[in-house]
Amino acid sequence: MTRSIPGIHHVTAISGPPQPNVDFYTGPLGQRLVKKTVNFDAPDTYHLYYGDRTGSPGTIMTFFPFADAGPGRPGPGMAAAHAYAVPSGGLEAWMARLGDDAIDFDLGERFGQRLLTLRDPDGAAVELVETAGAAGGEALDGFHSVTLWERDPEPTARVLTEIFGYLPQGEEREGATTRLRFVAPGGARGSIVDVIRVEGTHLARPGAGTIHHVAFRAESDAVQLEWREKVLAAGHRVTPPIDRNYFNAIYFREPGGVLFEIATDPPGFAVDEPEDRLGEALKLPPQYEARRAQIERILPPVRPRA
Repeated sequence: MTRSIPGIHHVTAISGPPQPNVDFYTGPLGQRLVKKTVNFDAPDTYHLYYGDRTGSPGTIMTFFPFADAGPGRPGPGMAAAHAYAVPSGGLEAWMARLGDDAIDFDLGERFGQRLLTLRDPDGAAVELVETAGAAGGEALDGFHSVTLWERDPEPTARVLTEIFGYLPQGEEREGATTRLRFVAPGGARGSIVDVIRVEGTHLARPGAGTIHHVAFRAESDAVQLEWREKVLAAGHRVTPPIDRNYFNAIYFREPGGVLFEIATDPPGFAVDEPEDRLGEALKLPPQYEARRAQIERILPPVRPRA
């Protein structure tokens, strides 16, 4: 059995209308739109994937954009933020870049690392964290971490440590927020999960600007099945593998309510279009191909920012 989950595979969130979302992630954040497909459960809505040039695991941020989505509010039982890694000393260039785009940000520090916090068009927190060893010059080097918001961090911590093989790396307190850090061995992208507890907290409200689920990596289908057996053995209900075209996925809710996914690295995003054309055409799962004309009439056109 694989000793630990390597890290985050992707993070999926809910947004409002798709074009502002595309403008933000392909513009100021410099991500590539690597796949333009539809929500498998609601094919009249896009599922947009952003990442590095190939959509490598650990770089992938995805969105369900609903034009009529009401504003959400992160709270207990949800993931509260995702963070990208930038090279040490790289925040100055990012501050200048964001200033050129008139994007506000806050500068701070967490566990000895400097970070910028900005907001996407729907108000979701996006963090840029200086990370030793991160590559890419001024570009983002995939995920640094994700933050989970819990009423009681302990049951979630047990999932991370006893099932996923993460190691506790300390605790910080800032105002009403207590933050626990867990790190997957191996130093892969997105190997950090923070769990926060906030005193006197409000109720969460799903909607635009909130994270829908967090997906962790399995290197192969066989490894994913091993993780599924381990999750089941720990007493959690988990789905069988589901074919998502670009990876296979299993899902379960951790004790605090956050929806977790374990997704396979293969086959990847070049399975249905060449690497140099990723994200250009609307790709549909086979069950919806017969409805292509209808779906294309419903979906608004979107264009990555040049």
